[in-house]
Amino acid sequence: MMNGLLNLGKYLFAVPFAVFGIFHFAATDALSGMAPGGAPVVYLTGLCLIAASVSMLIGKYDKLAATLLGIMLLLFALILHASSAMAGDATNFLKDLSLAGAAWMYAGNLAKDKSIIN
Repeated sequence: MMNGLLNLGKYLFAVPFAVFGIFHFAATDALSGMAPGGAPVVYLTGLCLIAASVSMLIGKYDKLAATLLGIMLLLFALILHASSAMAGDATNFLKDLSLAGAAWMYAGNLAKDKSIIN
């Protein structure tokens, strides 16, 4: 029973990134104001989020995907949320930091495809 619960963690981690990616396509105008580079960057990050999710779910290039996802999330924390954290609202900054850490834990411990990154 416990292993079944622990195995669910992969899906609870990966699936929301696909949803976040879809949100990037559905709410491009709203997100464009926050993203340096506007709509093209929003579309690119949405595509990257979906690709990372799919990669982790199917286990193909998942170590590479989780590593790159962690880098992207760290950049989100530093570029998009550090200023609001300094102003007293650290919620999104801490969320992205923790998700970056989780992505790297996935890459280090759960990833199956180590063909590109050992």
